[in-house]
Parts: sequence; C-alpha cells; structure tokens
Amino acid sequence: MKGENVLSIFTVVLIFVSAFALPSNNFDNNLNNNTEPVLDWAKNVGAREMPKATREFSVNKYGAIGDGATKNTAAIQKAIDACAAAGGGIVTFNKGTYLTGSIFVKSGVTLKIDEGVKIVGSQNIDDYTLIETRVAGIEMKWPAALINVLNQKNVAIIGEGIVDGRGKIFWDKYWTMRKIYDPKGIRWAADYDCRRPRLFLISNSSDITLKGLHLQRAGFWTVHILYSNHVTVDGITIQNNIGGHGPSTDGIDIDSSDYILVQNCDVNCNDDDYCLKAGRDADGLRVNKPTEYVVIRHCIARSGGGLCTFGSETSGSIRHVLVENSEAIGTGNGVNFKSAFTRGGTVEDIHIQNLKMKNVKTAIHLNLNWNPNYSYTTLPKDYNYDSIPPYWKVMLEKVSPERGKPTIQNVFIQNVFGTGCATAISATGMKTSLLKDVHLTDIHIASNTAGGINYGADWHFKNVRLKTNDNGVLKIENSTNVKL
Repeated sequence: MKGENVLSIFTVVLIFVSAFALPSNNFDNNLNNNTEPVLDWAKNVGAREMPKATREFSVNKYGAIGDGATKNTAAIQKAIDACAAAGGGIVTFNKGTYLTGSIFVKSGVTLKIDEGVKIVGSQNIDDYTLIETRVAGIEMKWPAALINVLNQKNVAIIGEGIVDGRGKIFWDKYWTMRKIYDPKGIRWAADYDCRRPRLFLISNSSDITLKGLHLQRAGFWTVHILYSNHVTVDGITIQNNIGGHGPSTDGIDIDSSDYILVQNCDVNCNDDDYCLKAGRDADGLRVNKPTEYVVIRHCIARSGGGLCTFGSETSGSIRHVLVENSEAIGTGNGVNFKSAFTRGGTVEDIHIQNLKMKNVKTAIHLNLNWNPNYSYTTLPKDYNYDSIPPYWKVMLEKVSPERGKPTIQNVFIQNVFGTGCATAISATGMKTSLLKDVHLTDIHIASNTAGGINYGADWHFKNVRLKTNDNGVLKIENSTNVKL
C-alpha cells in the first residue's frame, strides 16, 4: 500500500511536469507548419520593380578617391546625377574606403556598394544637409541622412559592402546633453535638440529596394522609411554596438508608410530593432497618416528594445501587420507595444506568429503609459515660451484626453517559444482604454516571473504555458474577461 502511494505521487508529479514542459524538438517544425492567417494583402508588400538600366557610372571617374580621408560627397553625387540624367543605370565604386556627407540617390539608379567597398560618414554635422523631415514623430528641420532617397521612384541600393556612420561622436554629444537636460526637466527635448544623422532615409518614395548591405554605427536611426510605399529591405545586417552604446540607434523604422517588406535581416542595436511608427501627439494627429500593410519575416533581433515594436509614436494608427518566423536573442522585449496618454491612434489587426525568444527581458509587453519622462512635455517655469524653438512649441501643444487616448485591439499572437526570459507577459492599459481583444495561442514561455495584465478586456488564451522560476501566475487587475 505504501509503495502504491509513492507510485501515485510520482505519477501525478510526472503528469504535472509534462503538462507544463516546454516543447523543444517540435518547435522548429511548428514554425513552418502552423496554420497561417489568411491575409490577402500580404502578397502585395514590397517593391514592385527594380531599376533595369545596366550602364555603369563609376564614382572614381567623377573624382572620388577611396583613401578614407578625401571627402567624396560632391564626386559621388555627380556620378548619381549623371546616371539619373542618362535614364538610370548602376553607380559603382572601386574597392576602397569613401568618406562622404549626405548623398541623394535618384529615380532609376542602382547604387551598388560591393564587397571591399566601405562608405564612411563624415563626423562633421555640417556635412549633412538640413531638410524638412520627421524625427521621432515630429515634423521639423533636421540633418539629412548619410544616404537618402527623397521623393523618388524605382531605386535600389544593394551590395555586400559596408556603410559605417561612425556615430560615436554623435552618441557622446547626446549623453552630454542628457546630463544637462535631465536635471532641468526637459529630458523630452534632448532627442530633438541633439541633431544626429540617420544612416539611411527613404522618404516620400515608392518601389525602393535596400538589399544585402552591412550597416554599422549609425549616429541616430539606421534605416528610416518615412511617408513611403512599396519598399523592400532584404538581407541587411546592422551593428550599432561597435565602440560604444549608441542611444536611439534603432534598426529599421517604418514610419507612416505602407506596403513594406522587411525580411532576412539581422539587427544588433541599442533601441527598437524593428519598429512601426505613425507620429507623435498633436503633430502626429495633424498629419494623421497610418503605417499599414507591413510584413516582417525571417529576421533576428539581438540587443535592442524589441524584436517587433509598435510605437511609441502611434498617433496616425498602425494596422494590418504580419510578423512571422523570427527570433529575439538577448533583446529587451520580444513583442513590444507602447504608447502614451497624449498620443492617440489605434494599433489593430496585428498578426504575430512563429517566434523564438531567448534571454529577453519581457516576452510580450504592452504599455500605454510608456516612459513618462520622454513621453510627456512640460515647460519648466524658468523658460520663456516666446524664446523656445518652434518644434518645442509643437511638442508642448496640448491634446485633449479623448483625442489623446491610444487604443490597442485585435492582436493575434501565436506559436511563441521563449526561454530564459525575465517576465513572460507585462500588459498595462488605461482605465479609459483597455487593452482589448488579444488572442494568445500556443504560447510557451519559461521565465523568472509570469508578470501581469492591468486594464485589459477580452483576452483569449489557448494552449498558453508559462513556466516560472518563482512558481507565480499572471496577476490580473482591473480587467474583464481575462482568464488564463
């Protein structure tokens, strides 16, 4: 009888462990075999064409010297302009290292940066032309990127070469400003006052392809796709942790753009790895242009803020997104939604599936009150409103509670396998805007703690297994119809 009791206890323990064990061998198969949502729009994303002309225009024939010291901005631009004037073609470089400031690629041009070619950015901010653009959700004058595609069609920037922003001088400038700005209560202004060049900017353009390049040390965001459509980013690597910690060195930012395809990329940065944005507060609500019809697939995120991040600039809304078959390794968050009470906009119809996460901070993260010191603007009393920069006034424009209310709804996350996570799920909505209609299916996460859901509604769980080191369960607060 005593032996039977021991056997019964062992059987119960075995059943319990089996029920909560995380799958290992089957997961890779599930990544490919899991039922995918029917999203007819997904087949239409990405560039619809690439430049066809093959006549070559060597920058070296226009005076460029690849010695790493000669400033080649004018020579490279002459080659690009000649190529465009001839109806298109391929702009090439002899092997070498080419120092340059902002260059602007034109319609019909393929800029080919081959293996053995390295483009390095000037460390003089005056070498980056001031343009009208949007920075972190606000339209303003800001330095152009190192490589720009502005108001163009049918452009390709390809090759196996390196584009190096040499951004540390700009990183150091930013950290110095933060030491001054934070104590004054204007931390929110530092990112806008510290002018730092992006590495690539694609703006108001269509049918653009960026493929195969190795990008590193961006001064600010690495690839910014703004107000554009039908863009493909394929097979690029981003390394922004070389020689220091680059603040706000996002990997790929898709900003108020549509029909975008990002695939086969590997990002190692110090902010959001793959990010969707749509404007900030009053200015973003004024522009009111969504990011929509986006596919991100077969990508890796290493260090950084999130494998796939939605926000925090949500004002114009983000919708119709598919993220699939990707991996987060040591990333801050796996799936990351963030906004603010003054931001407005709706994030909806989001489909995320077949993800692997290892050693991430939070596997699934949603927060409608993200980073208050940055998200909310108040002018300290010792500042004269009439003397501040115009874009400060734009940021200080008040948004009514109704217009500022952000919404996250209709989110579908399935087939996620995470190990070594700090927190499994952390979700915080607001009393007037519940995180609603979230579907979690086939989620298997091993973490230190389960986390919690606060201000949620209508969360649907199917085959969700959380294995926690502290043996805790999800803490549910201020929520309706949310039961694990």
